[in-house]
Amino acid sequence: MRAAAAYLDARQTWWSAWPTAGRDHETACVSCHTALPYALARPSLRAALHENGPTSAERKLLDDVVKRVNMWRDVEPFYPDQTVGLPKTSESRGTESVLNALVLATRDAAAGTPSDEARVAFDNMWALQFRRGKPAGSWAWLNFHLEPWEADDAAYFGATLAAVAVGTEPGGYASRPEIQERVGALRTFLRQDVATQSAFNRAVLLWAASVLPDLLTSAERGAIADSLFARQNPDGGWALARLGDWKRGDGTTLDTASDGYATGIVTFALRRAGHAPNEPRLASALAWLAKHQDSATGKWLATSLNRQRDPATAAANFMSDAATGFAILALTYRSP
Repeated sequence: MRAAAAYLDARQTWWSAWPTAGRDHETACVSCHTALPYALARPSLRAALHENGPTSAERKLLDDVVKRVNMWRDVEPFYPDQTVGLPKTSESRGTESVLNALVLATRDAAAGTPSDEARVAFDNMWALQFRRGKPAGSWAWLNFHLEPWEADDAAYFGATLAAVAVGTEPGGYASRPEIQERVGALRTFLRQDVATQSAFNRAVLLWAASVLPDLLTSAERGAIADSLFARQNPDGGWALARLGDWKRGDGTTLDTASDGYATGIVTFALRRAGHAPNEPRLASALAWLAKHQDSATGKWLATSLNRQRDPATAAANFMSDAATGFAILALTYRSP
């Protein structure tokens, strides 16, 4: 655990200082590959390692999010239309509003108390929720044609993260009367196309259903779990390439061996859904995770769905950042 913590701290420190990740007002982008898994997993590591408080990298991430939430009308979007093209301002705002709410809800859950900053983040998020047409209940989401987080079906992934945020914020936030219409629209959106979603999106939906009441029935949760187990490799892990219908843009072959990200996120979702760690299939998955941490770096490995990357580059670690965060979440999760 200590080696994984050191890896994640170093990667988040690098990300927050990387000029490409920089945004206005001396903040950094909350990336789905590095910053978000870090924000989700680091509190679990802190508890496991008996640390007294957030690391400097964690404080910087949280301070950036709070600053952007409080300056919401003044900060620029992650990707403005003027420099990237339409409709990136709308996509950026929708994406960031959800990620901000989830990061702060995770912080609040670790502290056991709701916060004013999270309330503002949720207000920002609800204001951008679509209210009409097929996307009603969801948010505009960044689409750079990069799987699995910024692609054609990623708006569904974003909506599942919004559901996780709502269900995670402490103090009974999900049941507050003034948000029930918005939460109801979110539930309707997530339920309407479940059968057509990728196995990856359904895994994240299973996680969301563990924190947001009445999102899925018991039978629906069981059907998703069964479909995920059907994709489990004989070695106990999962391959991200087998959780969707994906092809690399550079024409190279996708990796079909078990990887840390797919195994971590699916195992975490199944644990959250109530599957016990001594169930044979879950025990096999947890054993895979325990065995496949890289001893030299402390990370778990995963590779890009979009192109074959040079492993010597910093960007080649993006998928391993996500893999390490979710491997930690799977290994440290304890049933309530």
